[in-house]
Amino acid sequence: MEAVGPDSCGGGDTARGAEGRPAPEARVHFRVTRFIMEAGVKLGMQSIPIATACTIYHKFFCEINLDAYDPYLVAMSSLYLAGKVEEQHLRTRDIINVSNRYFHPGSEPLELDSRFWALRDSIVQCELLMLRVLRFQVSFQHPHKYLLHYLISLKNWLNRYSWQRTPISVTAWALLRDSYHGGLCLRFRAQHIAVAVLHLALQAYGVEVPAEAEAEKPWWQVFSDDLTKPIIDNIVSDLIQIYTMDTEIP
Repeated sequence: MEAVGPDSCGGGDTARGAEGRPAPEARVHFRVTRFIMEAGVKLGMQSIPIATACTIYHKFFCEINLDAYDPYLVAMSSLYLAGKVEEQHLRTRDIINVSNRYFHPGSEPLELDSRFWALRDSIVQCELLMLRVLRFQVSFQHPHKYLLHYLISLKNWLNRYSWQRTPISVTAWALLRDSYHGGLCLRFRAQHIAVAVLHLALQAYGVEVPAEAEAEKPWWQVFSDDLTKPIIDNIVSDLIQIYTMDTEIP
């Protein structure tokens, strides 16, 4: 088991390869977290457990080299563990069957044979390994509750027409969900991510917060006193990198 340094944790500039392109590891993590999200939806998981599964996955590979373990096995164990952490328990059989259908569309559920039991044991053993590697620190503060609060406040600030004609809320939630394809959840505070995705959603539709020019501080600093524009720019930059990978990876 080979540990990795903290500089490789969570992506960002360290996840960019030559010519500013995403490093191969970042592409692998993008594919695997996309699997976690799609499998989580098919398993009926809610948004918080899926976010926890992605965070567990990213945090594990902050500690361990990518080539040390099969990332998809780690992803399956992350789903299993996240279900326990967030009290939305999943059966290993369901995780195995959903994963099998993901990799082999149209296939029948696996028989309860030696292959099935070997895979089930691998998921359980990997879960125990992950708990030890992460020192049982698998509870996280996610941006979701902050984003919900910020959206309610912003809705009260904006006029009704601006709010109804632009899908700011839908876009912000989509940006937050997609942020888990990368390691933003480990590099930035939950409040800062919530503000940043809201900031980007407003920019995308050209919506301005009323009286912003006359205000003593920017609207986003009202939500988080220690937030700065460079932090927002860094989060947005990482989000753009994620969407760039989305266009490049089939």
